[in-house]
Amino acid sequence: MKKKITLKTIAKELDVSVSTVSKALKNSREISLDTRKKIQAFAQLYNYRPNNIAISLKNRRTKNIGVIIPDIIHHFFTSVFRGIEKYANTKGYNVIVCISDESFDKEVINMELLANGSIDGYIMSLAGETQKKGDYSHLISVVDQGIPLVLFDRVTDQIQCDKITINDEEAGYMATKKLIEGGSKNIALVMNENYLNVDAQRAHGYYRALQEAGLKVDDSMILRLPYQFEDEEKSEWFFKENDIDGLLSVNEVFAIRCMKRLQQLGKRIPEDVAIIGFTNGILSQMANPPLTSVTQYGQRMGKTAAQFLIERVESQLEDTQMPYRTEVIQADILERETTR
Repeated sequence: MKKKITLKTIAKELDVSVSTVSKALKNSREISLDTRKKIQAFAQLYNYRPNNIAISLKNRRTKNIGVIIPDIIHHFFTSVFRGIEKYANTKGYNVIVCISDESFDKEVINMELLANGSIDGYIMSLAGETQKKGDYSHLISVVDQGIPLVLFDRVTDQIQCDKITINDEEAGYMATKKLIEGGSKNIALVMNENYLNVDAQRAHGYYRALQEAGLKVDDSMILRLPYQFEDEEKSEWFFKENDIDGLLSVNEVFAIRCMKRLQQLGKRIPEDVAIIGFTNGILSQMANPPLTSVTQYGQRMGKTAAQFLIERVESQLEDTQMPYRTEVIQADILERETTR
């Protein structure tokens, strides 16, 4: 049985563009007769069969962008979406948004729903379950068909596409160092129990700052919570068992809920426990006291993602080849009243 191949495979083997392969297989006179024959013979030899849905999507420009985000609870994802929509609209593109709800199956279904000729490409942040499973076959299929894909925030090295992230490890390091400089020595880390890649990087920064300061690295000081923070008993037990004087949270929802729990246990913020969270959304600004935050610049990330995608979509119209790009946005710490 011959190995299944794609347009991208043929293009790579014959050292031509994906567009040239596509046109040759349609017997377009834009391509020389010799090149057409060579490509058609290669495709026949390897039993190439076109993906009709993908071809429909690739050939039909809709001026629509499909965006798939893990949830709408966290301010970060909504701010990224605003950045995407604002930039896309200035370029004459509309945006269709779907929510994966951290589910691998819903992520795949959302991609299939959009892959019916209704969009020109995807902007996505990977679902937690997708990262946990490590199954990216649905993304690989899209990229192999030449459909533009941009990943933001939660990305993977297993996919060749444009990506936008923040400097997560350095941000975790900077935040932990800020707590240490304020006098904290027993610093807890609050993160997702599924261990998302961004959480892992922020944890590396946390460990590095502790080690650099000569402080003990202790896994018992790490509180892993369900994504929606439904386990109130676990957090209460953690704070009763551990005498902490600093806390770094990987998102603002966890940070605010932990701050409330600590206050219920009689702890003063920041006198007894200093706290820093990621995101800097409305919750951080309205908290009592207002939360010191790692600013992730979600709208800037969204604008960059939309720019990358639209440039790639339009480069395909001109049959030009663009290298994949990765942009790392530098996070900052916005100091408020939960740190010393």
